Amino acid sequence: MKTFVIDVDGCLTDGKMWYTSKGKVMKSFGADDHDALNMIKDKIDIWFVTADKVGFPISTKRIVGDMDFPLVFMPMCDRAKWIEDTFDSFLTIYMGDGVLDPPIFENVGYSICPANGFYLAKEKASYVTRHNGGDRAVAEACLHIKESFLDV
Repeated sequence: MKTFVIDVDGCLTDGKMWYTSKGKVMKSFGADDHDALNMIKDKIDIWFVTADKVGFPISTKRIVGDMDFPLVFMPMCDRAKWIEDTFDSFLTIYMGDGVLDPPIFENVGYSICPANGFYLAKEKASYVTRHNGGDRAVAEACLHIKESFLDV
């Protein structure tokens, strides 16, 4: 079975970190992403990954608690190795948006970047969404995966 690994911040969220004097207090998650993930979850293994230690409880509430998907805390420097050790890299689709994602893109079967991702990530991605992270980019990626890989 193929695996879809999604970086939380910048893909499922808009990537902004909302701080007050008490610290990080919230993240902005987009509409339609959960519905689209549910459309494909029976045909592809879906995992979320984040390097945001401070915001991990917020992401856990949304992804694990509300959406019922697995979430792993994984520093960016360890992510490529984690994917290689945990999944079949050739059968892995990875969605990321940041400056450190291009090397991961080179070591998976297929890569996706939101429209507002870092320019090098967009250059290296197999597919760039028309939607921004946190604004239906994951939903668009799900439909693209469904049409390109799962409806055969």
